[in-house]
Amino acid sequence: MIPARPHRLFARFFAHHARARIRGAFQEVRAHGVLGARAAAATAPLLVTCNHTAWWDPLVALYLSHYVLEVDAFAMMDAANLRRLPFFGRVGAFGVDLGDPADGARGIRYAARLLRAPTTAVWLFPQGDERPITEPLVFRPGSAEIARLARGCRVLPVALRYEHGKTERPSLWISFGESAEPTRDVVAGRAAQEAAVTRELTRIDVALRTGDAAEFDTMHAARPGLFGLLAERLLARLTA
Repeated sequence: MIPARPHRLFARFFAHHARARIRGAFQEVRAHGVLGARAAAATAPLLVTCNHTAWWDPLVALYLSHYVLEVDAFAMMDAANLRRLPFFGRVGAFGVDLGDPADGARGIRYAARLLRAPTTAVWLFPQGDERPITEPLVFRPGSAEIARLARGCRVLPVALRYEHGKTERPSLWISFGESAEPTRDVVAGRAAQEAAVTRELTRIDVALRTGDAAEFDTMHAARPGLFGLLAERLLARLTA
């Protein structure tokens, strides 16, 4: 296992970088449940369970940790990837060899020890690797075991979705569910975590299918590019 080596100034810089990348890449960022998630983070350490669907997920987690939840964030990461990208260790990532049960057990105990005080969060992507948004969630049991060991924490479900629509750039949709007390039974705990994240994915899906996004606040909306607008109008006149 590779312990995290967080550096506050570097983490702040990298979170700023992540926010800039997100604002530059997405037409808009829409989020549900922000106030409830922030209130939960202020009162208890959070084990954040999230679906894993895209390369963007770690940057989004960092952005949300610093600018929405306002927590000292940690995240479990595949040890091989952390060795390849060691700077993630400076923003709170710790590495676990997912193919080694003994190393996995060390990572679970390490994550549970991190969850000792409010304004601390550990992010997990319990699917283990990126999976299509259309697949049913299947979580590894480690997330439920961490919840069992980290007494006093709350489990916060988060759903992420990246959607191409009527604009050139995609939109980022985020849904925070209600935080909950951990379930001590690991089998039941894993099922509860899967169900909670699935509910938030369904919330996003309903908003997209119906066009009713009243539950979702706009955290970022890009302005239309002036050059693009002028080019469209010119082409429309030339081809009329």
